[in-house]
Amino acid sequence: MRLARKIGLGIVVTWFLVGGIAHFALLDAFVGIVPPALPQPALLVIASGVFELLGAVGVLVPRWRRRAGIGLVLLTLAVTPANVYMWQHPERFPMVPPALLMLRLWLQAALIACIAWSTWPAPGVRRA
Repeated sequence: MRLARKIGLGIVVTWFLVGGIAHFALLDAFVGIVPPALPQPALLVIASGVFELLGAVGVLVPRWRRRAGIGLVLLTLAVTPANVYMWQHPERFPMVPPALLMLRLWLQAALIACIAWSTWPAPGVRRA
């Protein structure tokens, strides 16, 4: 694996390990960004935290890396409504500058690209 992909993989693992732990350590804060239309926000936050941790561990295992990467892309897409909700309602999150709320959406897209690039083999590459 090339150094650049290893760095990308390190970013993915770190992002989801820290994020997964934060879902439990800062549960109330994460519950506060779940759009009100979604049921059982605490359960959604806990479930997404568990899947973040599982995905972070999964990408470390070469045999599971691609599947874990796919799962993390899907998870990242699934939590995007929370980021959109924050961006659409900045008055509910006065501790975060509105410009950062927009930047967060772009960061989400960059994260998806990083996950896919670092965890999916290039076309024609076979894994053992």
